[in-house]
Amino acid sequence: MQNKTKIGIIICDRYGRCAGGKCFRALRNREGAFSIYKDTEVELVGYTTCDGCPGGNVEYAGDEMVKNGAEVIHLATGLVVGYPPCRNIGTFKVLLEARHGVRVVVGTHPIPRKYWEMHKALGTWEAESWKSLLEPTMADEATRKSYD
Repeated sequence: MQNKTKIGIIICDRYGRCAGGKCFRALRNREGAFSIYKDTEVELVGYTTCDGCPGGNVEYAGDEMVKNGAEVIHLATGLVVGYPPCRNIGTFKVLLEARHGVRVVVGTHPIPRKYWEMHKALGTWEAESWKSLLEPTMADEATRKSYD
């Protein structure tokens, strides 16, 4: 591996007790949104929740992560797959990028099949704006199933 990238992860507070298993597995295997680090060493420098709607911890979390060297902040897949999906994802992304000059990626692990199927049935992600948000976490059927 040639480079090293320091990252932070902000998860949805609905999953505040999450131990990060799917995110850390995807990071280790370079799956989902972490596939962008295929040839890069990664150091996790922060992992926390948004602190619930409307995301009161996002500003503080970004500050701390950047102080710890974060170059990229990932907004966890849980913000996308929850019911309903986070209505503040776009705002979080714009805020963190503008305030800290870091890249913000929406997603961590691949979207699990059970969430993919439910949101597809509900029509949640039909709007054009979802295409770019879902892109980093898209995967084939077998990979989605393995994350159920």
